[in-house]
Amino acid sequence: MIRLRPGPPATVADLHRAQQLAGLLRGELERVRAAAVAWRNGLGGLLVALVGFSLIRGRTDVTTLAAGWGALVGVLLLAALAAGVAGALALLRAAHGRLTVTPVAALPPAPLGDHLEALAAVRSLRTGVGLVLLCTALLVAAVGVTWYAPARPAPAAVSSPAVSSPAVSFPAVSSRAVSSPPSTR
Repeated sequence: MIRLRPGPPATVADLHRAQQLAGLLRGELERVRAAAVAWRNGLGGLLVALVGFSLIRGRTDVTTLAAGWGALVGVLLLAALAAGVAGALALLRAAHGRLTVTPVAALPPAPLGDHLEALAAVRSLRTGVGLVLLCTALLVAAVGVTWYAPARPAPAAVSSPAVSSPAVSFPAVSSRAVSSPPSTR
């Protein structure tokens, strides 16, 4: 059988450490949310700079790409859009919390509830940063494909068999012979 006994009494250092931990827990959620807002603004500015100021640019007409390459560019851009939207939503979740109301009976005590919300916000922040960076990589890949994909081959000239002309050859005429007047001698 296991017997539990009280431990040694807390020292002054133990009490100071407990106060520090309580203070850190009280401000933890606000610090995480402030970091999430900063990341959201920074990554949003990066994407706006890339797209808005055309720092990266490829061909403007993907129909000039060889067969299949235009579709690949479309798939990459669609994946970039999906990753960007999911990343933006995760960053918004990290910065502002969930879009739900928790019933009062399900609320944990204040320090524990704030700590759990801070942990969820950090998970959302990491997910959002990863997805926005994935979005950026997919955008760069799409532009790279437009740069380096082979161009569509030019259509070959087709002659119609109904309109054919016989091959006629003319003798070469020098410009001297045409421009000099006939001799009268």
